[in-house]
Amino acid sequence: MMFTFGQLSVFTFLLSLFAVVSALPLALRDVFVPPVTYPHAGTVWKVGQHHNVTWDTTNAPVNITNKVGMIVLAKGGLLQDLANPLAKDFDILKGRFEIQVPNVTPGDDYTIVLFGDSGNDSANFTITA
Repeated sequence: MMFTFGQLSVFTFLLSLFAVVSALPLALRDVFVPPVTYPHAGTVWKVGQHHNVTWDTTNAPVNITNKVGMIVLAKGGLLQDLANPLAKDFDILKGRFEIQVPNVTPGDDYTIVLFGDSGNDSANFTITA
């Protein structure tokens, strides 16, 4: 089958229209970015301890694009070991998940990043040995 310039323009237009129409159901969904409530500023965790990471789910929209959560540790604004998150595959609407503090270098510039629809991080907190 051979396209002329005019036919190619129509084909491109129809292909673009199909892409837009097929994406419409996603446009009806809402992004949920729940604020992390613990750990908070001033929190001190010790390597090996267990803690509940918590977040506020009171304003969760009805149509969330991704309800499956993941918790990742960040230090100095950089994600740490994304391939091995602290937790994954949990329902973001639960509002909490227990993690074990990993064996990391002590510091006061750690944050917890909560992924679901998008990432939301906690305030800086401290991890000690």
